[in-house]
Amino acid sequence: MTTPSDTPDITEQMREIGEAAKAAALTLTTATTEAKNRALTGAAQALRRNQNRILSENAKDMAYGDDKGLSAAMLDRLALDEDRIETMARGLDDIAELPDPVGAVTDAWDRPNGLEIERRRTPLGVIGVIYESRPNVTADAGALCLKAGNAAILRGGSESFHSSGAILECLVEGLRESGLPETTIQRVPTRDRAAVGAMLTMTDHIDVIVPRGGKSLIERVSAESRVPLFKHLEGICHTYVTGDAEPAMAESVVLNAKMRRTGICGATETLLMDRAALPMLGRIASALMEAGCEVRADAEAMAAAGDLGARMTEAADADWDTEYLDSIISVRTVDGLDAAVRHIAEHGSSHTEAIITEDAATAEAFLNNVDSAIVMVNASTQFADGGEFGMGAEIGISTGKLHARGPVGLEQLTSMKYVVRGTGQCRP
Repeated sequence: MTTPSDTPDITEQMREIGEAAKAAALTLTTATTEAKNRALTGAAQALRRNQNRILSENAKDMAYGDDKGLSAAMLDRLALDEDRIETMARGLDDIAELPDPVGAVTDAWDRPNGLEIERRRTPLGVIGVIYESRPNVTADAGALCLKAGNAAILRGGSESFHSSGAILECLVEGLRESGLPETTIQRVPTRDRAAVGAMLTMTDHIDVIVPRGGKSLIERVSAESRVPLFKHLEGICHTYVTGDAEPAMAESVVLNAKMRRTGICGATETLLMDRAALPMLGRIASALMEAGCEVRADAEAMAAAGDLGARMTEAADADWDTEYLDSIISVRTVDGLDAAVRHIAEHGSSHTEAIITEDAATAEAFLNNVDSAIVMVNASTQFADGGEFGMGAEIGISTGKLHARGPVGLEQLTSMKYVVRGTGQCRP
């Protein structure tokens, strides 16, 4: 593997990017909400004006991805069209409408000695974002970092190199119009993987890194980074159907959770069927198969599905630990809530889990006992998204437990500082 020390040009380039980001972050600490919002709305307008150029650059990336043999699901993540560009633009407008977290007082109290203490939100500083394939992350991550008062260094996947560059130009156009430093949002201008290695050691320039991608990327970043991380691990998400679930709801929710977009981290990968729910597996499996989904099931589930069982593949042990990001779902029979919770604890990635049930007590027990970043009742796991949570957008879903967990939005991209006011007090 090429290391930064073997490539002094990249090391020097990254140092220059880091120094520019630190300078921009210092300016942003006093930037007004109005200036940040002007940059965001200006960038949204630039995305709309430059739609044709973005699509042209995306066509280059799609050809590159096709040559690399990317799966259909990965190509879908990479693809842009008019609707997806408009969604990006609306996302920037939505972030501009959100309250500015910087300077917000989250708590305040007085001490018996007369000291007045406040806890305020403050920017993290410089955030490095390392991500794969999806070019819309360039807009989402850059905008969220900006609104939270942070500078951003973005390193997108090699597949989205041209698309991300065109999107970044729109973000910089908005910064220029608002009078904020154009280096507030920067992109690593190379496909060379040595740049990732350099980012992971830039402790003098980057305050936190957000890795967003597949298992191999997360493992590399976790092993090599000397910079603190917000981990976004793979999405091995589960939907658990209980015996008292309403069959039509179970069918529609599972179908959406798996097949709406198979290549996103919130897609359900494993369907857990309570033994008492097996009579409704046939209709659920039929809907999945009609939508083009391959079903891999245990022997009991295959038998319960009747004639459809012959069209299923018997699941292997590896299936319970696989993030397919494709039109494939594994189905496992479990005997009760406790067994479902144990399966999720053993095989899940702490991302998103859902239960389909009509029993309020069972639902509450599921919410309390499943230790994942997001838990849902009677809803598709595809709602695991900061935008769907009303957060404007997200920089990722953090599956760790420190600082941020779940969708990483504006508040999660800030830290805290304590402001203490006195009248001459001295500690005895």
